[in-house]
Amino acid sequence: MIDRRHITLRHLFSHRSSSPEGEAVRYVLAGCLAFGIDFVLLKVFTDYVGLHYLLSAVIGYIAGVVANYVMSTRWVFGRRKLGRPWAEFVIFVLIGVVGLALTSLLMWLFTDKAGFYYLVSKILTTLTVTVWNFTARKFILF
Repeated sequence: MIDRRHITLRHLFSHRSSSPEGEAVRYVLAGCLAFGIDFVLLKVFTDYVGLHYLLSAVIGYIAGVVANYVMSTRWVFGRRKLGRPWAEFVIFVLIGVVGLALTSLLMWLFTDKAGFYYLVSKILTTLTVTVWNFTARKFILF
C-alpha cells in the first residue's frame, strides 16, 4: 500500500499549486533557502570581510531577494497575475525594497537600541519581514 503522506510530500516538492496552503508551505521553504543565503552573506561580509553589519545585511538581503524571485516564479506560486515578466520582477523588487527598508530599520533597532547580537537581530527581523513579503507578493503578483 502506498503511503498518502509520501504522495502529498512528493507532490508538494515537484508540482506548483495554486492552493494557498501549498503556496504558503513552499514560500516558507523557499524563504528558508533565501534566508540561508542572506544569513551566510551577512556573517561572511561582517566577520570576514569587515563590512559594517548594516551594509552586509543589505548585500545578503539583495542576494536573498533574487533567489526568492527565482524560486517564487518557478516553484512556489501556481499562477501569475501579470503577463510581463519584467514588470513582475520590478514589482517583486519594489516589494523587496520595502522589505529591505524594514530589514535595515529592525536590524538597527534590535542591534543598536535593544542590544541584541546582530545575528539574533537578523532572525527576529526575518520573521517580521517574511510576513510582509509573502502577503504583498501574494496579493499583488501571484
